[in-house]
Amino acid sequence: MTHSFSLRVYYEDTDLAGIVYYANYLKFIERARSEWVREIGVDQVALKAEQGIVFAVRRVEADYLSPAKFDDVLSVTTDVQDISAARITLTQDVSRGNDVLFKSVVTLVCLGVDGRPQRLPADIRQQMQR
Repeated sequence: MTHSFSLRVYYEDTDLAGIVYYANYLKFIERARSEWVREIGVDQVALKAEQGIVFAVRRVEADYLSPAKFDDVLSVTTDVQDISAARITLTQDVSRGNDVLFKSVVTLVCLGVDGRPQRLPADIRQQMQR
């Protein structure tokens, strides 16, 4: 199942050339991941408080294909590529209309609040696989 998140590029997102500063694509995909997790019914605050588990980015592969500019309306799509006992791999693309501007593969891990690896709870794994 593909999750889609829309956003508009603001002046604060751009550099001196008027294009989106490269690091902001990581912020865009982070927002989209947060909304995806929320929309599938995972309350990250409750997960931390009740089970002592958090998600952390372990790896990001990023490919910048074409620049976004001030006032562009962008769409971030998120797709689950793989889920294991403690790892989630997602593909996330940023597009303007039909043009893909940025592609990424993001690996998330499940950690305890002490920073040690934890297993992803079975119910959450099922929610993410739907």
